[in-house]
Amino acid sequence: MKAIVCKEWGGPDKLVVEEISPPLMAANQIRLAVNVAALSFVDILMPAGKYQVKPELPFVPGSHAAGEILEVGKDVNGLISGDRAYAYGQTGALAEEMVVAADSAHRLPENVSFETGAAYGNAYGTSFHALRDRAELQPGETLLVHGAGGGVGLAAVDIGREMGARVIATARGEEKAKVLRDYGAEAVIDYTKGPFKEQVKDLTNGRGADVIYDPVGGDVFDQSLRCISWGGRLLVVGFASGAIPSVPANLPLLKGCAVVGVSFGGFRKQQPEAVQALHQTLLEWLAGGRLKPMVSLRYPLERTSDAINAMTERRSIGRVIVNIR
Repeated sequence: MKAIVCKEWGGPDKLVVEEISPPLMAANQIRLAVNVAALSFVDILMPAGKYQVKPELPFVPGSHAAGEILEVGKDVNGLISGDRAYAYGQTGALAEEMVVAADSAHRLPENVSFETGAAYGNAYGTSFHALRDRAELQPGETLLVHGAGGGVGLAAVDIGREMGARVIATARGEEKAKVLRDYGAEAVIDYTKGPFKEQVKDLTNGRGADVIYDPVGGDVFDQSLRCISWGGRLLVVGFASGAIPSVPANLPLLKGCAVVGVSFGGFRKQQPEAVQALHQTLLEWLAGGRLKPMVSLRYPLERTSDAINAMTERRSIGRVIVNIR
């Protein structure tokens, strides 16, 4: 089968396209014929050797895919060959075939395309877990979403609006701002034009945001602690800035706020049945047109390096897709 292979740590230019043997499948796994893969921030970090998990070289990168199930292991229930599915694995998505644990695959509704299925995946799962389970976001609360032009950020805007929140988003440039307003953001702040904390206070009559969704870290996190409401929840989703911040413990004390970690991977390991139910809810919302994952750029498998560069250079809005079939 054709696949992207990482043979040495480095940038996307180190990735190569090769013919390799299909992966072996265990009794509790499924084999997916990958139609499309959706790139995530992990696909920038892992081939560079900068992710917390380092697969043994060589490996096939890519974690989110959608396609048709080719076969299922003997211990698999609920999925059959021919099912259309979204699947997640730490590696393996950037190939014509992918093998994953059966509980990491979810049958797609008939009216949900492979592209939408791949694009929704972990971004919407992470954001829904963060907002519903970790922050307990309530209708009418103010939700501030950072990095809102990216995959998880745009998903948080989409889900936050659906949950009845008043959404404020931060992003770079007017093109992304227009998309975010179309997705339901009441206000969009361009964080490249100076500190955002005063703008958030102005937009909330001095109260601050009730829930802050932060996949960026660094200075964004520091400013967020200074524009959060009394009793607010600051969600630590990731560190796209590359800087891991520290928490001045006096600020959560003075503001009565909580700094809440979000690990969808950990949630998946600790509560697999809850994750299945979460995906079922999201897929029902997708099928009903209540959510709309966005794909802004599409590349063939042979141009995966260009696709990763587009993400690194922040040229995308929402998801970047690699078409494999």
